[in-house]
Amino acid sequence: MTNRAEAVVNLSAIKANIASLKGKAGVDLMAVVKADAYGHGLVPVAKAALEGGASYLGVALLEEAIALRAAGITAPILAWLVPPGSDFQSAVDNDIDLAVASLKALAEVAAVKGAKRPRVHLEVDTGMTRGGFLNEWNEIDADHVQGVEIVGIFSHFARADEPGQAQNLEQLTRFKKMVATLESLGFTNLIRHLSNSAATLVDHASAFDMVRTGIAIYGLSPDVTTLGTSSELGLIPAMTLRAKLHLVKEVPAGSAVGYGATAITKTDTKLGIVAMGYADGIPRIAKIAGVSFLGRKAPIIGRVSMDQFVVDLGADTTAQSGDWVTVFGTGLGGEFTADDWGAASGSINYEIVTRIGPRVPRIYEL
Repeated sequence: MTNRAEAVVNLSAIKANIASLKGKAGVDLMAVVKADAYGHGLVPVAKAALEGGASYLGVALLEEAIALRAAGITAPILAWLVPPGSDFQSAVDNDIDLAVASLKALAEVAAVKGAKRPRVHLEVDTGMTRGGFLNEWNEIDADHVQGVEIVGIFSHFARADEPGQAQNLEQLTRFKKMVATLESLGFTNLIRHLSNSAATLVDHASAFDMVRTGIAIYGLSPDVTTLGTSSELGLIPAMTLRAKLHLVKEVPAGSAVGYGATAITKTDTKLGIVAMGYADGIPRIAKIAGVSFLGRKAPIIGRVSMDQFVVDLGADTTAQSGDWVTVFGTGLGGEFTADDWGAASGSINYEIVTRIGPRVPRIYEL
């Protein structure tokens, strides 16, 4: 079977990014591989991350952690979006660390029976007002943590990609106070982790015992505007998305293109029909991105359809039906990047790579 589209993932780039980030942090690194490793492929990326120097893996869902165990991965794994009522027994049986953010969840985890004690990282809310203990933190005492092994304590920055924001220092200060509360209960051998990718890159004071890096291990900037591009941060984008031209055809000036006839060709030109659409993760609202062929950019024209979109290749293009075009890549060859596609659709690079659908096979390069 010949692919009509494929996401080529450079595992060496992921390893290099991890080595660079770990060097900046100077502490252990948790590679965040949730959401199918940000669309790059859960198991291959997890294995590459560990080979690259990561000591922990982080996922959102318990089923993601179990899938890693089923693939033979034995490294420590933390799952942090595991609400009350979840299958905590399976987590314990599979040696999966659990994030706990409420007394109710803590009680359920502590009630798990077996030869192994549940391993818990307590999540605290330091100012993002999302997950984590807030008012209940004032109620926690030694009785609540009977029957579990407290492995770590962590929180999450809301604005680490905005260096100099007062909220960053406020969260750091609050985190230290919440850690002190836990230490006062006798828990001093803890893994303290607060830094995400942005903080790892620019805020060494927040590294503590381990950093949690997600978007940066895939070679993408947490925020191009405030932190700089991948290249400026010394990161290598790991994914190149490419697709075939289903059709290349000459069209006259004045031709209406796509649903709703939202675009009209201004001159005689050649259009390319790219064999990907919003069912594959191409944003329907993207208007100023496109593809590249032999280093030359071809912009989108008209609306993105479910399975295809149209680009204006120009009258003098040498592209032919069946040729491959690059949707996004590193940008070093003049092609569009995931950053470009994020900007073109009013979103961010995170969404662009994670939304690439299962109809697009992942091809791995070592």
